[in-house]
Amino acid sequence: MKIEEKLARNKFDIDREVHIQVDEEKCKACESKVCLYACPAECYVLRAEGHVTFSYEGCLECGSCRFSCDKGTIAWVNPRGGFGVCYQYG
Repeated sequence: MKIEEKLARNKFDIDREVHIQVDEEKCKACESKVCLYACPAECYVLRAEGHVTFSYEGCLECGSCRFSCDKGTIAWVNPRGGFGVCYQYG
């Protein structure tokens, strides 16, 4: 089974409160933009203006982005109880 098929089995209970905030101004100064490559769910997208945006709805809550960013642009907390990703066996 491919990783895409496994990820498609996950269920997400989306909260209206965002659990990850990205400081877009700091991101513009970052040359490596490691978060684009660290996130297995590809939640980070490089925009034409040179900044990175984050879409939390498909976040796997692995923390890779938080640990990969050495600029301190990512503020990461766990989603509120009952929200976020629900992993399925597969």
